[in-house]
This record gives sequence, C-alpha cells and structure tokens, in this order.
Amino acid sequence: MPKPKKCSFCGNDFPAGTGMIFVKNDGTLLWFCSSKCRKSSLNFKRDSRKFKWTKYFGKEEKGKG
Repeated sequence: MPKPKKCSFCGNDFPAGTGMIFVKNDGTLLWFCSSKCRKSSLNFKRDSRKFKWTKYFGKEEKGKG
C-alpha cells in the first residue's frame, strides 16, 4: 500500500499516484498536491505561512529570532 504524500507548500496529505513532483538541482524533492500550490511556490515565490488555506499559516520558522 503506497503511503500518502505531503504537499511541500500547503502541508495537506494527498494520495500517492496523484500530484506533481519537482526535483531541484541539488536533488531536493518537492511534492505538490495541485497546480495552485506548485505555481504559488515556484512561480510566485510565495511564503506558505502567510496564507490561511495552508496548514503552515501563522507558524514561525524555528531557529529565527
């Protein structure tokens, strides 16, 4: 049974076999559940902590401050 994947932008789980994967030049894998998340992250360089529809909304980055 394949494990569900977690979206790199919004943090939602989605079933394996769906969504999109983006491989960065350094080998990092970014999984996206929808084109909305992919475009927000890659094209528009948005911060997922500033959008209410993401699970990361309002979370501060650890180690800062």
